[in-house]
Amino acid sequence: MKKLFSTLLAGAMVLSLAACSAPQSSQPTTAPTQSGQSAAPSGDGAAPETITIQSLNGSKQAIDLEVPYNPQRIAILDMAALDILDALNLGDRVVGTADTSLDYLQDYVNDESVSNLGTIKEADLEAVMAAEPDVIFIGGRLAESYDALSEIAPVVYLAVDTQLGVVESVRQNATAIASMFGLEEQVSGLLADFDARLSALQAFAAGKTAIVGMVNGGSLKVLGNDGRCSIIGREIGFENIGVDANVDTSTHGNEASFEFVVEKNPQYLFVMDRDAAIQTEGAQLAQEIVENELIMGTDVYQNGNIVYLAHPAVWYTAEGGITALDLMLQDLEHTLLG
Repeated sequence: MKKLFSTLLAGAMVLSLAACSAPQSSQPTTAPTQSGQSAAPSGDGAAPETITIQSLNGSKQAIDLEVPYNPQRIAILDMAALDILDALNLGDRVVGTADTSLDYLQDYVNDESVSNLGTIKEADLEAVMAAEPDVIFIGGRLAESYDALSEIAPVVYLAVDTQLGVVESVRQNATAIASMFGLEEQVSGLLADFDARLSALQAFAAGKTAIVGMVNGGSLKVLGNDGRCSIIGREIGFENIGVDANVDTSTHGNEASFEFVVEKNPQYLFVMDRDAAIQTEGAQLAQEIVENELIMGTDVYQNGNIVYLAHPAVWYTAEGGITALDLMLQDLEHTLLG
């Protein structure tokens, strides 16, 4: 234990990552596999001790990961994973979680029996170890901490694959998590209405152009179809004319002037307020920044087609969860479909 603790303290020197690492596009696309055993109890009633699922490693490469079957103590450093576990009614297994402002996950933050493990971008390594988890869930912001955390327990790292799409990524990630508990059959019910809702939005978006923007520190940045908010262009089908599809915008987007919006003249402008998402003290609201003299002269403003995403923290910190996907679709449905 002394050697382990020394290793962990050394690993803590590299735990602080850039505040906003990008969603990953290397997410495995195949269903979880089992380690030579059925996840369900076998004919003699005995359940397997472990199963093998597909996950990512610290280099964001797909790997086969052996994890305990039906783990009892779960440490959470990723809000999408906590969202999925909550939907599967497995919240009583959570012994520690990262802090979050998301209202639908506050029961875990406020529960005195659930340890605070730091944040989704900087883990409290000693707290994670003290929680004695059977398994740990992380997101992309903690990829560099993968090896240090793996010294404590198996680390499940799942991400949204923008090539695959958010909806299908949620389905596959939820199935991977559910398979650890023999609950795969529940997933289809939890996601039952998402495809129909997506189809309705696709019908609306057909043939329409858009710019997808993020307001951060008083400036506008444009997002492509390779990271945050990619569901708008890639799955829902608005023609994203803000950036070249080959330009990497997945982390914070590309800086853009408001003259750029005037020049491109999109039919729709979608705006995600990063400052609101991370609760930047004293920051202006995105609407105050966007609706300036230049933008007020555009067709998109005069036609009432600027869409402010109502749950920015969900879009920015929790994409990939089941409740998160519901809220993201609601943000679009309420404005576009009425």
